[in-house]
Amino acid sequence: MKQEAISIRPFIGAKNFDESRNFYQDIGFTEVVLSPVLSLFTWGELGFYLQNYYQQDWVDNTMIFFQVKNTALVYEELAALNLPKKYSSARLVPIRDEHWGRECFLHDPSGVLLHFGEFF
Repeated sequence: MKQEAISIRPFIGAKNFDESRNFYQDIGFTEVVLSPVLSLFTWGELGFYLQNYYQQDWVDNTMIFFQVKNTALVYEELAALNLPKKYSSARLVPIRDEHWGRECFLHDPSGVLLHFGEFF
């Protein structure tokens, strides 16, 4: 392609749209309501669209990787939120060291898997 890309914003589904909206706000994303069934969530220059649509096999296979500068600090921030207490389906998985870097995982209330990682 000859045009320069500015951003990439995947669409993700939500089993319970309002619960997922609250979850992403709780972890620090800013919501821009685009319609009653679609919101843009941003974190700095990064963003994704959350839609009020759920198909289990699609959502169960959705993953988003966020490259961060310090995985340990992100993990500490997420752990301090005690998300499973408020969102029964949310799970925070401790940091794993891989040959390429390190990452931790967070499952959102619908089952979307969020990766937060840094490269060596």
